[in-house]
Amino acid sequence: MIVRTLEVGMLRTNCYLVVSEASHESAIIDPGGDAAAILDALDALGATAQVILLTHYHFDHIMAVPDLVRQTGAPVAIHEAEAELLARPPTLFRLAQPDTPRLTADRLLRDGDTITIGADTLRVLHTPGHSPGGVSYYAAEEGVVFVGDALFAEGVGRTDFPGSSGAQLVRSIRERLFTLPDDTVVYPGHGPATTIGHERRANPWVGDRRGAY
Repeated sequence: MIVRTLEVGMLRTNCYLVVSEASHESAIIDPGGDAAAILDALDALGATAQVILLTHYHFDHIMAVPDLVRQTGAPVAIHEAEAELLARPPTLFRLAQPDTPRLTADRLLRDGDTITIGADTLRVLHTPGHSPGGVSYYAAEEGVVFVGDALFAEGVGRTDFPGSSGAQLVRSIRERLFTLPDDTVVYPGHGPATTIGHERRANPWVGDRRGAY
């Protein structure tokens, strides 16, 4: 599996290209903007877009979706709890970004679903809190997880948005993400990559040393 990270859009969202080395099929995770740069990166990798995977519906993770769908024909997948929010974004997000697209997902995901990219498999983990249908995509064999805005390097996602819940986010991180192996590489929606082990030990919000800072 090849993982390529692109910082896109006005909020510098991490968009991930997940490419099967054998087939060159790829998933595009959270294309938050700059569709042309994403397409150029796919071309440089010799990859074809098989699916667009969204960790959640917030505008800074979806802005390039319409252009990518037009250019690649790739279907769009999101957790079933956010299909309506994707189609009808809340006023808050339309005020923040008036061009927020209204999108119809082609595939509605549930916890435990699997997505095949060539010879690689991503498992859907429902990790709500930052948003009601937030998901993470876990590749066990590769030891990587794409977490959207649930977990950051020594940080966590905001919970002051419509449908957010701080208590739910803490449960998602501690019960779903922190149960993964320590050496699992965490690819967040913003900022640098980290590992599950480091966050379990050092994250001041949800780690073992929370409250010690």
